[in-house]
Amino acid sequence: MGFIRKEISIGVLISLFATACGFFIYLQYISKSDLATTFEQIKEGGVLGTALALAAIPNLFVFFVFLKKKQDYRARGVLIGTIFIALLTFILKFI
Repeated sequence: MGFIRKEISIGVLISLFATACGFFIYLQYISKSDLATTFEQIKEGGVLGTALALAAIPNLFVFFVFLKKKQDYRARGVLIGTIFIALLTFILKFI
């Protein structure tokens, strides 16, 4: 039981890391100003949820890599992390 939880936790952490990397890449290439200014513009424009949803795209690749390597529990963790990001996106979009 501990092995399964560990593998799922690793998948969730990798999912959150992939989303953070995707968000950084999105901020880096979408704007000509520095990161802090771009982040403030995204928050003021009300598109933080949209930016977060686009930043979660790398999770798709991580998920399929884990499936290809037969690491099903880690893939399950990536799916859980992606669902968490989707709920966060929903909350940011409509609240």
